[in-house]
Amino acid sequence: MSTELRRLRNYINGEFRDAADGRTTEVINPATGEAYATAPLSGQADVDAAMKAAADAFPAWRDQTPAERQKALLKIADAFEERAEELIAAEVENTGKPIGLTRSEEIPPMVDQIRFFAGAARMLEGRAAGEYMEGLTSIIRREPIGVCAQVAPWNYPMMMGVWKFAPALAAGNTVVLKPSDTTPASTVLMAEIIGSIVPPGVFNVVTGDRDTGRMMVEHPTPAMASITGSVRAGMQVAESASKDLKRVHLELGGKAPVVVFEDTDIAKAVEDISMAGFFNAGQDCTAATRVLVHESIHDEFVTALAKAAADTKTGQPDDEDVLYGPLNNANQLKQVSGFIERLPAHAKVEAGGQRVGEKGYFYAPTVVSGLKQDDEIIQNEVFGPVITVQSFTDEAQAVEYANGVDYALASSVWTKDHARAMRMSKVLDFGCVWINTHIPLVAEMPHGGFKKSGYGKDLSAYGFDDYTRIKHVMTSIEG
Repeated sequence: MSTELRRLRNYINGEFRDAADGRTTEVINPATGEAYATAPLSGQADVDAAMKAAADAFPAWRDQTPAERQKALLKIADAFEERAEELIAAEVENTGKPIGLTRSEEIPPMVDQIRFFAGAARMLEGRAAGEYMEGLTSIIRREPIGVCAQVAPWNYPMMMGVWKFAPALAAGNTVVLKPSDTTPASTVLMAEIIGSIVPPGVFNVVTGDRDTGRMMVEHPTPAMASITGSVRAGMQVAESASKDLKRVHLELGGKAPVVVFEDTDIAKAVEDISMAGFFNAGQDCTAATRVLVHESIHDEFVTALAKAAADTKTGQPDDEDVLYGPLNNANQLKQVSGFIERLPAHAKVEAGGQRVGEKGYFYAPTVVSGLKQDDEIIQNEVFGPVITVQSFTDEAQAVEYANGVDYALASSVWTKDHARAMRMSKVLDFGCVWINTHIPLVAEMPHGGFKKSGYGKDLSAYGFDDYTRIKHVMTSIEG
């Protein structure tokens, strides 16, 4: 007997709707490999409707006082806390993540981030006012941009959704948000919660595939397109948005170097780095995936890291002993497996390197050593529970290897030498440099990279500013 699949729907102008043409896609639980729901495969009519709703709602939302927008966001944060267990259940079904870690590591920062941007809503201010020409006063207005087309990824569907909508709404914009086609469930639930608090049209959700996202970016209504995704997707968005000069906000891939010097506490570094590399199955743009170790401690470090990998467990969401769940989808499992299958002869798999079980998309914690700087697995993002290890001879070579990739999102330095840490933080070409830690994020500090990791910032006042525009107003004071 077949189980009836749950029916997810778009959220447009304050109501849930099927796709205009009735098309749907199946949504797969990656922990089981089985379908649990259907979601609209939204087309042009659905995108048009969502954009019209957002455009119609924009003037009134823009003209609300910052205090009123703050109040709404604070209500959203409270509602997320109150309905946390529902959000966790939806996210776990979306992603297969461990229930306990989703509860402890995602809900609290999400709520905190919404509250941060609720405060930022009251900081829409200019930086200068005065007379810069005789008889004339200049002031700066900081205003919302308009309708924002936003595309969230599948690795953190809820949290990345928050990173998108919270600063946009706080600044007075309206939103059309598309989750990944593999992870729509928690975003649809967020729409239900947010829609009960903000006016119709302020927050809209359309589900669908890449074509749906393309339609959103190419649509003439949005003034801004924001995406968290692959480098390829970011390039396509930038190209599409250039046709009508939309603003673009891109948070793309990463290949974070983890530079470990000889004076490091090896046991502590291995513990923290393995956690930062394997958490969320390594499906994190900032994951500690590319370790560079001084040659004098290389062998000892690799042995310890391989043991940490062997001691790390992956498994079903209700298993309290697991650190991470499955890869998100069958294609991602194929991609991660392919990197290991194509390893050059000089590489050595120290731990893992294989699929776990036949049910779901689980992959073992993996450590690979013996690699060279131009190897595929060093240069390209794996986005899986795979940590590579290279050795370096001195500080200069460490910097050369660390910066020698196309990505520039995050990095870390491990040393007891303060002067060395400061030198490294200056020359590492990454949007974030952690020292003796890796992966913590706070709402007050920016997240975003350089090079092919994209541009624009999430979180912080800088992320808030990205959703505003600056206007100069000059007036005669001579009557």
